[in-house]
Amino acid sequence: MFHIQNLSVEAEGKRILESVNLELPSGEVCYLLGKNGSGKSSLSLAIAGHPKYSVVQGEFFLDDEPISGLAPEDRSAKGIFLSLQNVPEIKGVKLFEYLRSVVNAKIRREGPSTKPLSPFLAKRLFQKEALVLGIPETFLDRELNVGFSGGEKRRIELLQMRLLNPKLVILDEIDSWLDVDAFRMVASMLASLRSPDRTFLIVTHNFSLVEELPPDRVFVMESGRIVRTGGREIVGEIAKSGFGPPSQ
Repeated sequence: MFHIQNLSVEAEGKRILESVNLELPSGEVCYLLGKNGSGKSSLSLAIAGHPKYSVVQGEFFLDDEPISGLAPEDRSAKGIFLSLQNVPEIKGVKLFEYLRSVVNAKIRREGPSTKPLSPFLAKRLFQKEALVLGIPETFLDRELNVGFSGGEKRRIELLQMRLLNPKLVILDEIDSWLDVDAFRMVASMLASLRSPDRTFLIVTHNFSLVEELPPDRVFVMESGRIVRTGGREIVGEIAKSGFGPPSQ
């Protein structure tokens, strides 16, 4: 369970989120909708702990534990995973070494006495998980996201999700840079990652994703506030009339 209580956030001295309340139960797929500039991405980054965003009021809770005072890496260790709209390319860092680093960091935080994955065991694990996602083994020896297509970058993020097993997955415009086939592939793989112990918060303008990964609840954001909460019917209303008041 993840919930936000009366949250207000500032960035560079400007109030960008105001009195936000959200409840995201375990096992549910939740959508966050709104016009460009409504605060959706800001909320996603604030949850993940981006240093640009300062909490001036309220709190985030993961399994009833307050987390707004935690560093981004500590929030990640608690089970928060953020997929950015634009996936960064990092030259000089091999995908294999990156994955081994983040998985071993998770292992150390969960049990300091647990041995980290050796290169041999890590490679066996990563090859097995990559095979499930249709990721060529050769990708592990390439630089992180460098030269990959949009669909390949999303597959690599899905690989990270499988390895890290997060509790809360935040997907900010995950359909960006995907063609139709890649979009369907990513949506199908996301659906396969549904779990009673995992919550999805999906920020999107692409209502086609709703067909592949149906929502349990939908939130609409406007000017840094949550202005509507409901079920899948909200998506249908917005698709017909835009981000206006509910249809009568």
